[in-house]
Amino acid sequence: MQYLVSVIHDKLELAPANEMAAIDAFNDRLQAEGHWVFAGGLGFPDTATVIDNRNGQAMITDGPFLESKEYLAGFWIIEAPDLDVALKLAAEGSKACNRKVEVRPVLGAPE
Repeated sequence: MQYLVSVIHDKLELAPANEMAAIDAFNDRLQAEGHWVFAGGLGFPDTATVIDNRNGQAMITDGPFLESKEYLAGFWIIEAPDLDVALKLAAEGSKACNRKVEVRPVLGAPE
């Protein structure tokens, strides 16, 4: 099963070199153990654009869809046999990137 591990941050700063090294090592481990699907960092919230086309006319606004101290800074998509393994991996990812993470199953992902 696939899981989205969202990295949550509350400061507008890039990870320092020691955290990037820990993240790279964690990524290497995910790949070596067959858990890696995809991962990436995201731009700061002020680089976001929100598009709402629910009424047939696209409304485009700059900035995040919601004002919050915390924001989505990056993510991993991982493969794990069950939620317990995904949570264990997410805890290790949280330690590597020194940020909170949230875990959610990816619905309809190939198993």
